[in-house]
Amino acid sequence: MSVKAVIFDMDGVLVDAREWHYEALNAALGHFGLAISRFDHLVTYDGLPTRTKLEMLSVEQGLPTGLHPFINNLKQQFTMETVARECRPTFAHEYALNRLRQDGYRLAVASNSIRPTIEAMLSRARLLPLFEVVTSADDVVRGKPDPEIYCKTLRSLDLDPADVLVVEDNDKGIAAARAAGCRVLPVSDPSGVTHERIAAAIREMSEVPA
Repeated sequence: MSVKAVIFDMDGVLVDAREWHYEALNAALGHFGLAISRFDHLVTYDGLPTRTKLEMLSVEQGLPTGLHPFINNLKQQFTMETVARECRPTFAHEYALNRLRQDGYRLAVASNSIRPTIEAMLSRARLLPLFEVVTSADDVVRGKPDPEIYCKTLRSLDLDPADVLVVEDNDKGIAAARAAGCRVLPVSDPSGVTHERIAAAIREMSEVPA
């Protein structure tokens, strides 16, 4: 089995942005007297696209669906403000991705975030030019844990699931990648994304008979 590409999730993998999304959405919801508790965030909402979170809040807390576009835009504004203030390059990630590129691996991102957020974060992290394919929540009907985003990324790369390694931190993302037939390197946070770990996972995959 020969690995040809590595697909990365973004939030919690390349950028430690999970808390930024949580705080930005709660800041937007707070204008309407609503909030997602820390427990519900960790157990239920973390890793889902914002549009899915808002749909769930309409069912669970009576949030009017007509407010979804306004809240989504407000959340995006708050997120971008935090990105501009907090998002910085990480040497270990720059090194890992550049080494992978030098070794001939193709790189892609598959994230439940919307495209402007992905491009803003990866640009500030000095990683965006390294990716051949970026698949966002804007590009699919169903976000993770549905496998659609990984299936679409595979089609964009013109590769089979056996050709790629996926790096994911969230249970929903791991489930999506595995449902698409991909092998997964789970990480707990961005500090676990190193060239050494990724290279070791690629070697392990290559040793498995096809």
